[in-house]
Amino acid sequence: MSASESRMPGVSGMSLYVPRYRVPLEQWCTWTGATWPKVEAVVGRSFRICGPDENVYTMAANAVLRLIVDYDVDPREVGFLGLGTESSTDNAAGAIIVKGMVDEALERLGKPRLSRDCEVPEFKHACLGGVLGLKAAVRYLRCDGKGRRAIVVCGDLAQYARGSTGEQTQGAGAVAMLVDETAGLFAVDLDHCGGASDYRGIDFRKPFARHFMADYGTGERMRDFPVFNGRYSTHCYVDAVMHAIDAMFDKLGGDGLSILESAAGVFLHRPYHRLPQQAMAAVMVRALARAGGEAFESLCARSGVDSEVARRELLDSPRLFEQVNAHGPNIDPNPAAQQLFRDYGRSPEFQAFTSRTMELGSASVRELGNLYTASLPAWLAAALDDAHHCGRDLANGRLLAVGYGSGDAAEAVPLVVSPSWHDAAARIDLSRSLAGAIDLDREQYEALHDGLVPGGLAANSTGFVIADVGRRNDPDWQDIGIEYYRFVG
Repeated sequence: MSASESRMPGVSGMSLYVPRYRVPLEQWCTWTGATWPKVEAVVGRSFRICGPDENVYTMAANAVLRLIVDYDVDPREVGFLGLGTESSTDNAAGAIIVKGMVDEALERLGKPRLSRDCEVPEFKHACLGGVLGLKAAVRYLRCDGKGRRAIVVCGDLAQYARGSTGEQTQGAGAVAMLVDETAGLFAVDLDHCGGASDYRGIDFRKPFARHFMADYGTGERMRDFPVFNGRYSTHCYVDAVMHAIDAMFDKLGGDGLSILESAAGVFLHRPYHRLPQQAMAAVMVRALARAGGEAFESLCARSGVDSEVARRELLDSPRLFEQVNAHGPNIDPNPAAQQLFRDYGRSPEFQAFTSRTMELGSASVRELGNLYTASLPAWLAAALDDAHHCGRDLANGRLLAVGYGSGDAAEAVPLVVSPSWHDAAARIDLSRSLAGAIDLDREQYEALHDGLVPGGLAANSTGFVIADVGRRNDPDWQDIGIEYYRFVG
């Protein structure tokens, strides 16, 4: 790490919160008839689900309070508290709800409240909101926030209808990140970030259908099931990741493959276990096509693919939404390139790359499920926790983090691990965050999933909970749909 990099702003601490209630996917397979070995290999091992007295704001507040306590943060120094989420239950307030809960808890713990002079933005772009919040926090510290500290918390409930193709990719949780002018865990190389965005129409959306439901406003927790087209969404994810990383390559200069090979770790937004590897195989094949030469020609020959057709598919920028409008959501926009992605993904050289760069923390996050905005930060936290405990030295190492938000946008963010990262990583303590899980039976899972309160489950005994939901809609007092919170302690 150069002298300038050692003074770059970035993340100095991380804290994860997940609900206690867990659905083991092996058990879920027995309920649904799904094939367990396939689900385990492609998706993961389990996912978490919120209790009836939890939502995105309680999870975020739990993560922020834990971060402040674990990293001995003086709340008065925090000038920025950003929330990245796509699970808001309020279209006006956002991060200020989290701040209110945390302030109450801090007072009860005998600590100062968060600074009154504190920005409280919320960031929404599907699963990319947390990365956008992190970039905004770094910009804040570089500009008008000099001498202050920032906290970014990413939290979501990933919910899909029972019986849908997305049901096994659910999850819930929040990750809070402490952002400082001089990073204690990893610096964020904002100058070399690469981005990509293109409107994708029906990729993955959440229309405000809940506002037209007959029981909206009665106090029952609404379920925001997404509207999605799975195969098309996968194409969108891979395409956006390739273009964002290409933009990063252009800013960094040099050969893309060499940049990837020099990385100490590569971490992507992960709706499920297999998708990041699939995207990275595409990134590396595209880099081979850009470089030209024997390696790309040899890959095409092994796959039985015309190299000129494949190169054209890889280096052009297909307008995916236009193709879907013309041919439907199951169209394959680049069949030759897709064949190369599959074959390269099975190659020994790619398996060696992923084993070296994408295995840290992988076992832990396969227990979490899909956390939407929190999935990439959770993987980073798990990787640093894993490296700390297994004795792998990442000091001064370069990491690549790629965030993605359906709809569609991606950000490729170079990170540089701090020389003293071990001290901060030791406080992540992922095992504590995952401890105390309560495995649900089928009836309990289905009740919680459907917004009901199942029998036999104890209420949360610690942290933040929803105490009540307003129902009044009188001229002199309106609180219909507004949640009231309580800190259990």
